[in-house]
Amino acid sequence: MTASDRANQLVQLAAEAAAEKLAENIIAYDVSEQLVITDAFVLCSAANDRQVRSIVDEVERRLREDADAKPIRREGEREGRWVLLDYSDIIVHIQHEEDRVYYALERLWKDCPEMALPEDVNAHAAQRVRAGDGR
Repeated sequence: MTASDRANQLVQLAAEAAAEKLAENIIAYDVSEQLVITDAFVLCSAANDRQVRSIVDEVERRLREDADAKPIRREGEREGRWVLLDYSDIIVHIQHEEDRVYYALERLWKDCPEMALPEDVNAHAAQRVRAGDGR
């Protein structure tokens, strides 16, 4: 069993929305064979609490407008360090960089297939690295 077409659509939209707000290290995993509660996880991180909230707002807006999807559950908004948006088909984790390193969700789900994301989703990070290298 693999992630549904609906889950794939939501993953793409969530990743694009997160990228628009300069989320870092955006990754998606197909967890459909491991979990019965959802098909996919989207993971991304932000440099500070304000950016975490900005990414959350953009993901919610894009999924609502482009896919008529609303989260059935939202956790962690008050602290703004790790916000979980549960859309049933997918779960989006938006974490402060420090929490992302500490909890290392990638290690937990590394055996699950990584889902393809649009090429430009992580392009801003590559551009920043090149700029830092002086190229």
